[in-house]
Amino acid sequence: MILTQEHKELKRTVRNFVENEINPHVDQWEKDGIFPAKELFKKMGELGLLGISKPESAGGMGLDFSYEMAAAEEFGGILCGGVPMAIGVQTCMATPALARFGSDYVKETFLAPAVAGDMVACIGVSEPGAGSDVAAIKTNAVKDGDDYIINGTKMWITNSTQADFVCLLVNTSDDKPHKNKSLIVVPLNLEGISFSEKLDKLGMRSSDTAQIFFDNVRVPQKNLIGSEGAGFMMQMMQFQEERMYVAAMSLKAMETCVNSTIDYARERHTFGQPLINNQSVHFRLAELQTEIEALRCMVYQACEGYLNKEDMTRLASMAKLKSGRLSREVTDACIQYWGGMGFMWDNIVSRFYRDNRLGSIGGGADEIMLGIICKYMGILPSRGK
Repeated sequence: MILTQEHKELKRTVRNFVENEINPHVDQWEKDGIFPAKELFKKMGELGLLGISKPESAGGMGLDFSYEMAAAEEFGGILCGGVPMAIGVQTCMATPALARFGSDYVKETFLAPAVAGDMVACIGVSEPGAGSDVAAIKTNAVKDGDDYIINGTKMWITNSTQADFVCLLVNTSDDKPHKNKSLIVVPLNLEGISFSEKLDKLGMRSSDTAQIFFDNVRVPQKNLIGSEGAGFMMQMMQFQEERMYVAAMSLKAMETCVNSTIDYARERHTFGQPLINNQSVHFRLAELQTEIEALRCMVYQACEGYLNKEDMTRLASMAKLKSGRLSREVTDACIQYWGGMGFMWDNIVSRFYRDNRLGSIGGGADEIMLGIICKYMGILPSRGK
């Protein structure tokens, strides 16, 4: 993936938007435990930032996925993890299947408003008993006339309390777990849908997250995305874009930690000299920046292969794994150099320490990524019957 002038102009637009419309408000949103998604997404929609790789027929820019990655990297400059995660849900997690497989009705009714910022989207996969094990979901949809009747619950749903619709993974038959799933767009104002209180999370405080309950919810069958039984496949495809987005987004967040630590270490004097002058400190910061650059190369390579229609499951999984683990390493190391100041709640590094911990859990835990990588390496043991 080579950045063209067009990529750089898009990055500049996103960077300016982050600096002017997001970062000045992040501290308040963190205290509030929520950010105004409808207001913010409308501003983003007006700039085209919610439909970078979406078709022009749905109001998108129609650009390739490398532009989505360029934007994701700049969204990593947001001074918290919750807001860029919520943006990624809208652009790279809840809507790719609508754009790729949705009918004209689905695109016109749900995708186009999401691209314009007139609707907030969320993705409904995880359940209380099925997180990374997607095949184990229990939420089901049964046909009744021209409708589906949906029952079940979804857990840890980002954007849920403000969302207008959910891209919902459900079981639509009694077939094998990888063949009985479908994706259905479900408006969240329907009778039978209820929500838990906002979940009280360790990090990602500015992102609203809740459990969604479905009790005999009636949804038109025309809200089906693609064909019945193809939901697992479509969700796996969405996961690839999600995992590349997450890895790209993490880059600038980690660099924020490194750069803020450098600034502090230059000002902080210990034993008569700036902390940064200690070889153990400046060498370690150099090592961390090197690791970040290596991850950036991996992300760019995964994106390039994706553009060439190659199966990038292996490399995207590696990037996701490396991103989660490196984020933990960077924030932990940087907090150490802040000393007692790093243990304060409002410290930017401690915020990313809390927020970035999700990177090794959400979107497929580290252990799931390792299993995928082992499978592609041919070293995953076969499961006993």
